[in-house]
Parts: sequence; C-alpha cells; structure tokens
Amino acid sequence: MAGKKYQEALSKVERFREYDLVDAVEKVKEITDSKFDATIDIAVKLGVDPRHADQVVRGTVMLPHGTGKTVTVLVVCKEAKMAEAQEAGADLVGFEEYIEKIQEGWTGVDVIIATPDVMGQLGKVAKILGPRGLMPNPKSGTVTMDVAKAVKEVKAGKIEFRVDKAGNVHAPVGKVSFASDLLVANIASFLKEVVRLKPSAAKGQYVQGIALSSTMSPSVKVKMEKFVA
Repeated sequence: MAGKKYQEALSKVERFREYDLVDAVEKVKEITDSKFDATIDIAVKLGVDPRHADQVVRGTVMLPHGTGKTVTVLVVCKEAKMAEAQEAGADLVGFEEYIEKIQEGWTGVDVIIATPDVMGQLGKVAKILGPRGLMPNPKSGTVTMDVAKAVKEVKAGKIEFRVDKAGNVHAPVGKVSFASDLLVANIASFLKEVVRLKPSAAKGQYVQGIALSSTMSPSVKVKMEKFVA
C-alpha cells in the first residue's frame, strides 16, 4: 500500500495526460515532498527488441548541467598513468590492490575507468562488475589511455545508458533543486542522443513513451511528438 504522501502526490497528476516537457518538469518538482534533494529520472519506452544484438540501444551523453550527484570515480591503471588520473580528479587510483578488493566483493564506486593495458586483469572481476554496470567499456569511453579526459567528463555530468530487457532506457537527469530550464536542457540532450541511436533494425514507432519521476514521486508522462521525429 502506497504511503499517504505518495497518494497525495498521485492525486495531483492527471494519470492519462501527456504533459509538455516544461509542464512535466514543473509537475514532478511540485509533487516531490522529500527531506533530501531528490534525483529526477527519465524513463523512455523504445520500440526495440533487446534480445537481438542489432537492436540494443547503448550510449553516453554529456548532460549540459550535470546530474547534481557527486560521482565517485576509480581509475584502474599502471603507475605511468596514476598521477594523471589523480590530477584530473579521480577519487581512487590503483591497479592490483583494487582488483583484489573487487574480488572480495567491494564495489564502492559509481564509475570505473581503466586503461586498455589492464583490461586483461580486470576481466577476472567482470562477473562482479558487469551486473552492477561498473565494467569499463570502450564504447562508453571508460576504457582509454586519456584517463584525464575520461575522469573530467564523468565528473562534469557524462552519463551512460543502456536499454533493459523490457525495452526501456533509464537515466538520472538532475535534482529537484535544479531550475526547470536546466532540467529541460538536460532532458532534451538525453532524448536527442537516444533518438540519434535508433537502430536501423528497429521497425515501427521507436519512441513509445516518456515519463519523468523523482526518487519519491509518481511518474508524469511527457508528450513525445517533438522527440519522435
């Protein structure tokens, strides 16, 4: 049974209405009643079948105003790159000692960046990192020799997304405390990239639904027309 606050928030949302993006953002801000600065998330239903490799939607995007979240970054690299990673703002830097920690079950970071020459050793912990979305990947820019650039981008608001088994992509797009125009800009950037990544194998309508919600709120549907084209 949903709590009283949730039911009250739900009563303020027109269940079957699709709101203009600006109105949807305002509505989520209005109905969020939490003692902390809640994250606003976007969920996009796509007309793809992720069971087929040529219909998997996966990518990264730089949110122009960041997520509002402090991201903890581990760089796994050999000694030659360690100073570069630290100077760029990495929270943790190391090599074999962190692989050992992960083997013991530790996953206390948000993003792991690695240089190509350590990926063989990191493969030992792929089964631990993969399910948590932490395994470095060249496609997302987290396997690179330019660790400084990678760290700075992640810290500045670069996020990774991937379609789930049900054909949805989810991503954080900011905090409730953000001004509405900043949230709108972040959301527009995210949707533009999702639409750009439409697989050629996907048939029929690609974007089938967009919804916004905060950590503690019901979801609010967003009009799709301008994002479908």
